[in-house]
Amino acid sequence: MSPKRRPDVVCFSHLRWSFVFQRPQHLLSRCARTRRVFFFEEPMWSDGPPRIEAAPVDRHGVRVVTPHLPPGLDDARIHALQRDLVDDMLDRFGIDDHVLWYYTPMALLFSRHLAASAVVYDCMDELSAFAGAPPALKHHEAELLRRADVVFTGGRSLYESKRALHANVHLLPSSVDIAHFAAARRPLAPPVDQATIPGPRLGYFGVIDERMDLDLIAGVAAARPEWHLVFVGPVLKIEPASLPRAPNIHYLGKKTYEELPAYLAGWDVALLPFARNEATRFISPTKTPEYLAGGKPVVSTSIRDVVRPYGELGLARIADTAGDFVAAVEAYLADDHAARLSRADALLAQGSWDATWSKIEKLLDGVLMVGRRPAARQGADV
Repeated sequence: MSPKRRPDVVCFSHLRWSFVFQRPQHLLSRCARTRRVFFFEEPMWSDGPPRIEAAPVDRHGVRVVTPHLPPGLDDARIHALQRDLVDDMLDRFGIDDHVLWYYTPMALLFSRHLAASAVVYDCMDELSAFAGAPPALKHHEAELLRRADVVFTGGRSLYESKRALHANVHLLPSSVDIAHFAAARRPLAPPVDQATIPGPRLGYFGVIDERMDLDLIAGVAAARPEWHLVFVGPVLKIEPASLPRAPNIHYLGKKTYEELPAYLAGWDVALLPFARNEATRFISPTKTPEYLAGGKPVVSTSIRDVVRPYGELGLARIADTAGDFVAAVEAYLADDHAARLSRADALLAQGSWDATWSKIEKLLDGVLMVGRRPAARQGADV
C-alpha cells in the first residue's frame, strides 16, 4: 500500500497514554510516522456536559483523545455517551478511512457500530486474569476475535493460547529500545532519591500490582538486610499498606521512560519478582530485554516467557523461593558479566521496536489490500 493513502488509526486502550511508556506507545509512535493516530482513552469523570478533550499531537505524533463524562451514570448510559463521543471525534477530525486498533475488547461496547478498513487486536495481556476484570471481558474478546482481521500477541504464552481462536494470529513479542537502555552501561548521574541508598542494590521498574510476589520480596529483604531492594513504578490495584516494609526496601514511585536508564545504571542486579498466579500466566515482561540492554543480570521467578528464552539461554537466573532468589543474586554478584553481556547483545540484536513495527506494518498493509470492509459507519449490532 502506498504511504500516500494510509488510513488513520483509531486506538482503544485500557491504559492511559501518559501512564507507563510500553508496548502501545512504542508501536503507535512508530505508526504515527506515516499515519494519523488517535488514541481514545477510557473516560475521566468530571462535572459538565459529556465532551472529548483532544490534546495537540504530541512529540510522538499521536493525538490523545480523552472523553469526559459526568459521574453517577449507569453502564448503558456510559456506553451510549462514549459511542457519541467517538462519532464526535471522527467528525471533528475528518476520520473517514480508518483502522480500529484494540487493546481492550471492552471498547466494543461503544465502537462496534464502526465499519473500518481493518480491525486489529494487539493482545498484550490476558486481561481477563487481572484483578477487577469485568466478567463480560471474555465474551467481548470472543466477539473481537470474530471481527478482527489480524491479531498480534505480545508473548509466546499468549500466542499459544490465542492461535487456535483466529486464522491470522502472529507472535510479535515486545521488543526493546536498545540505545535508550544501553545508556545504563555508562556512568550516569545518580537520581537524587536513589543516590543515598547503599549497595548492593537490587532493582525493579514497572507497575507494582497483584502480580508481585510480596512474600518473596519480604523474604529476600529479611534474608539479606545488607542488600537494598529498589522499586520504581506506580502502585495499582493493591493497597500500598500491603507492600512489605523494611529499612532495606525502597519504593521510589513512578518515573518517566526517559529517567529509567539512570535508575537501572545504579543497580547491581535487576529483578522480576512476579507471583505465579493467573494474572502472570501469560505475561511476557518487556522489562526483561530492557534490563539486559542496560547490562544488568536478571533474576526472575519462573514466568514462562522469561524461562524461554532468557533462562534457557543463560541470560536470566530463575528462582521461586526466597532462598533460591538469594542464591541466584549472590551468584551474579560474584560473576564475571562479560560473557553474559556478549550473549545478551547477540539476542537483543535480533529484535527492536523498529523491526517489530516493520513486521506489523507489512501485515496490516496486507490486510488493507484485501479491502473487504467499507470505510463508513454502520448501525449497531443487536
